Amino acid sequence: MSSSSVNPDSLLAHRSFVAFWIARAASSFGFQMLSIVVSWQIYSITGRAFDLGLIGLVQFFPSVALALVAGHVADQFDRRRVVLIGQIAEWVAIAALAYLSLTHHVNEVIILGLIFIISTAKAMEAPSLQSMLPALVPPHLLARAMAANSVSGQAASMVGPALGGFLYVAGAGVAYSVCACLYLLSIVMVSRLRYEQAPPRRVPATFKTLFAGISFIRARPDVLGVISLDLFAVLLGGATALLPIFAHDILHTGPWGLGLLRGAPAVGGLIVGFWLSHRALTRNVGMTMFAAVAGFGAATLVFAFSTSLWLSMLVLFALGGFDMISMVIRGALVQLDTPDDMRGRVSAVNSIFINTSNQLGEFESGLLAAWVGAVPAAAIGGIGTLVVVGLWMTWFPGLRKRQKLENEVVEA
Repeated sequence: MSSSSVNPDSLLAHRSFVAFWIARAASSFGFQMLSIVVSWQIYSITGRAFDLGLIGLVQFFPSVALALVAGHVADQFDRRRVVLIGQIAEWVAIAALAYLSLTHHVNEVIILGLIFIISTAKAMEAPSLQSMLPALVPPHLLARAMAANSVSGQAASMVGPALGGFLYVAGAGVAYSVCACLYLLSIVMVSRLRYEQAPPRRVPATFKTLFAGISFIRARPDVLGVISLDLFAVLLGGATALLPIFAHDILHTGPWGLGLLRGAPAVGGLIVGFWLSHRALTRNVGMTMFAAVAGFGAATLVFAFSTSLWLSMLVLFALGGFDMISMVIRGALVQLDTPDDMRGRVSAVNSIFINTSNQLGEFESGLLAAWVGAVPAAAIGGIGTLVVVGLWMTWFPGLRKRQKLENEVVEA
C-alpha cells in the first residue's frame, strides 16, 4: 500500500511506524509466551514455588540496576542499532532455550541464566525503543500511535500466555521455537524501518550525565507532575493484587471467576486503546488525564464494596479503560515535552518509577490487607488515589490547564 493512497492523518500512512508496531507486537507476544513457558518448565523441573520467585528476581534486578545506564546509551548512540543489538541478544538466548529443551539438556540454572541475559538485553534496549516513537509519526499523531502500541501490548498480555500454554502441550522446545520466530520477525521489522536521529553530542558517562534525566524532570513542572501522578496513583491503587482474596472470600467464586476478574481490566484497556488509536485528543488533555485517574480511583472504591461478581467485573473493566486514557496522555505529554537528546534518560527514569510503583503498589495493598482486611485496604487505595488527584490539580496548575498534547519545543 503506497503512502499516497492513504490519508496522511492515518497511522498506516507512516510505514516506519507500521514496521515499528509489527515489531513491538511480535516481541510482546513472544515475551508473554516466553514468560508462561519458563514458569511451567521451571516448576515442572523443580516443583518448588520459590524458584518461580527467582524468575521475577532475575528480571527485576536488571530493569532497575541498568535503567540509568540504558537511558544514557539511548541518548548517545543510534537508538535503532541499540534496539537491534538488544533484540538479537534476546533471540539468541531464546533460540538456546529452544535447542536445549528439544535436546533435553536444560536445567533450572541454565534457564535462569538465559532469562537473566534476556532481561539484561531488554533493560538496555527499553529506553531506546520508547524514545524512537516520536520520530516515526508527526506530533499530532503521537497519542494515537501510543494507543495503538498499547492495544498490541494488551492483546499480547491477554492472548500470549494462553498461546504459550497451548504450545507447551507439544513441548517447551516447540513453544520456545515459536517465541524465537516472533523475535526474528521483530528484528527484521526494526532493521527495515527508517529512523532519523540527530547525531548526538557524545559526552562521557558521569554521575551528572547519568542523572540528567532526574534533573530535567525536576525542572519541568508538567513532566514532574505527570510522572509523579503515575507513581502515587499506581502505588495507592494496587487493589488488583488482592483479586484472589476478593474472588474467594467476598465474591465466593472459583478459579473461573478469578480469571474473569483478572481479564476485565485488560479488556477495558484494549477497547479504549483501540478507540484512542482512531481518535485525536485535541483539547482539555490535562483535565481529561486528571478525570481518568479520578475514575480509576472511583472504580477501585466501588470494587472494594462490591459483593456481586458482575458488578466487580464491570468496574474493573472501567478501571482498565480509565487507566488506558491516563497512560496514553501521560506518555504523550512526557515524550512531547522532552527534547530528543534527553528522551532516553527521561524514559529510563520514568520506567524506574513505573516498575517500582507497580511492585510496591502490590506490596502496599497486600500489607494493608493483612493489617485491616481486603475491603478496607482497597477502599483506602481508591480514596487515596482521589486525594492525590485533588492535590496534584492544586500543585500543578499548568498541567491542569493544559489544552493540547503538543507543547512548544523545550531546549535541553
